[in-house]
Amino acid sequence: MGWDFSTEPEFEKKLEWMRAFVREEVYPLEVLDTDEVGFMRAIRPLQAEVKKQKLWATHLPPELGGQGYGQVKLGLMHEIEGATVWAPIIFGNQAPDSGNSEVLAHFGSEDQKKRWLRPLLDGQIRSAFSMTEPNTAGSDPTLLSTTAVLDGDVWVINGHKWFTSNGMIADFLIAMVVTEPQADAYERASMIIVPGDAPGLKKLRNIPTMAGEHERFGYGHSEIVYEDVRVPKDNLIGERGQGFLIAQARLGPGRIHHCMRWLGQARRAFDMLCERSLQREAFGKKLAGHETVQNWIADSAAEMQAARLMTLHAAWVIDTQGAAAARKEISMIKFFGAKVLHDVIDRAIQIHGSLGYSSDLPLEEMYRHARAARMYDGPDEVHRVSVARQVLAGYQPPKGIWPREHVPTRKAAAQRKFAALLEAATTDA
Repeated sequence: MGWDFSTEPEFEKKLEWMRAFVREEVYPLEVLDTDEVGFMRAIRPLQAEVKKQKLWATHLPPELGGQGYGQVKLGLMHEIEGATVWAPIIFGNQAPDSGNSEVLAHFGSEDQKKRWLRPLLDGQIRSAFSMTEPNTAGSDPTLLSTTAVLDGDVWVINGHKWFTSNGMIADFLIAMVVTEPQADAYERASMIIVPGDAPGLKKLRNIPTMAGEHERFGYGHSEIVYEDVRVPKDNLIGERGQGFLIAQARLGPGRIHHCMRWLGQARRAFDMLCERSLQREAFGKKLAGHETVQNWIADSAAEMQAARLMTLHAAWVIDTQGAAAARKEISMIKFFGAKVLHDVIDRAIQIHGSLGYSSDLPLEEMYRHARAARMYDGPDEVHRVSVARQVLAGYQPPKGIWPREHVPTRKAAAQRKFAALLEAATTDA
């Protein structure tokens, strides 16, 4: 089967509209000096225009207000959105709301969809995903310690979470908690909806991070404590012990979106790199005339193209074979794409010198955000291990003590294989 990442002309027109819209209408939001009320007033007309173009919440099926696009189309859209941190909220697929909406769409009950999903899609409420804990390694989610115990018709939740994105402003949280402590490692956890105003839910703070300025208006990564938080039994999403299954359904396609957004960000840095090389002079010629800068440009172009093709291929595998079939491809693009993002931005900063290091350009903020790419949705090291294990599963060790390509062994085998022909050739001669 041949790979095919192509899309119909009608969709290409939508992508062209997105490129112009993001550049002309969304980029200015990055430097807009206003409070949250002013910011929301500024983005409402933009969101309305996106809905008019039928590009709102495109990650969801049509019956839920989306377009039912496959991962290739979504990836191409996210590549455009990734150029600026504010584009996702304009298009109704900002994290963690987009992932949470997918969880509710695919695994939520009808009552859960009515109460939480539809208002979330309409932009009336906000959500958070509460999984990471300060006392257990995020790279090994089987160690989760936050518990939920069923007491009659109520779940009682106790535990300590942090880096719960948007936790301080969330109207509801999806908490990953241990409900089956005696089950196998990947069948212990469940997902439960926790209202943001539930008694015992303590929103302690937004954790200061390298991301800095963009995490305003309450956005950010929160520290949350659950102290005897009681929520109805019906707030369980899916079945008991299904937490990891649901998480993988959420995170697989989500990593495609992340990697394509990184490409959009890398492309913006690359454009700045190329423009500066043609603008600035040093040692008697434009920077573009220096071999080192030419190497940066060539390496960046090749790496971005490789990451883009790898990501689109992973998206195509999901579209044609399902997310489970794309596990290796998803892990590869996660760590490879994160490195490409970092390296391209780093080169762009270097060519701008002190200006690139300053906040007079967006590169320093992009650089800080890029560092997190190597950690969230699983650290690079875990994804590398996953890829290596899947690759090695297709191999067997050679028999005996010599490698399969051992020349003396192959030579002896070749002599035996062709012995009769060689003997006949000698006789004929």
